[in-house]
Amino acid sequence: MGRELSGKVAVVTGGASGIGRATVELFVEEGAEVVVADVDAERGEEVAARLGAAAAFKRTDVANADEVQALVDFAVARFGGLHVMLNNAGVSGAIGVRFLNDDLEDFQRLIAVNLFGVMVGSQRAARHMAKSGGGSIINTSSIAALKAGGGLVTYRATKAAVVHFSKSIAIDLAEHGIRVNCIAPGLIQSGMTTYDVGAVARHIQPLKRRGTATDVANAALYLASERSAQVTGIVLPVDGGTSVGNPVKQIDAG
Repeated sequence: MGRELSGKVAVVTGGASGIGRATVELFVEEGAEVVVADVDAERGEEVAARLGAAAAFKRTDVANADEVQALVDFAVARFGGLHVMLNNAGVSGAIGVRFLNDDLEDFQRLIAVNLFGVMVGSQRAARHMAKSGGGSIINTSSIAALKAGGGLVTYRATKAAVVHFSKSIAIDLAEHGIRVNCIAPGLIQSGMTTYDVGAVARHIQPLKRRGTATDVANAALYLASERSAQVTGIVLPVDGGTSVGNPVKQIDAG
């Protein structure tokens, strides 16, 4: 691939593992200088060290507005600017808990990380970008925002809110040359998934191919690069067709 992000500075929250790490690695490969932001200092420092001078780690709790501002300031001080903000950090709820039995104890944490973290990350990045010629903000949502389902109701609600928030600020920030888009990953095995993704995919994903974190990173690269210069306010599913509908079941004619 070419160096499509040459001269760009990016921040990736949740960048120490999973989709975030795959995106950090691809962005660096494509010429960007990248700040890896995560609460997992050990993994984050390892990722940055392995990638060399083009990457740096900044421990950040995205639920803390002061830490998010410090992250943006760090990126600007370390690499001289900020052109791409990927608000990717997120947490999941309790798997397998039905709504009537959900104690909602994780509500505040999910809202703080999955929604407030995206909002404040977008705002603090946009404040810099608005004074510096624009940029690209990419927010990680989920197919759980696009396709209803039982369980994980708070998680689904936060991810749906990310979609509507992103579309709204895409309008608000367009005058500053700032593009805002969402990625909606489907069944991707990562640190957040505690079940066999492949087994579930066979039932709900039309494409038989198994998705990877790199597939999502490639979508982020498109939205970060000049290839998407006329694209803002979209939601890009990376889900093997899951959000479109269930696979066709074979019918035995005999």
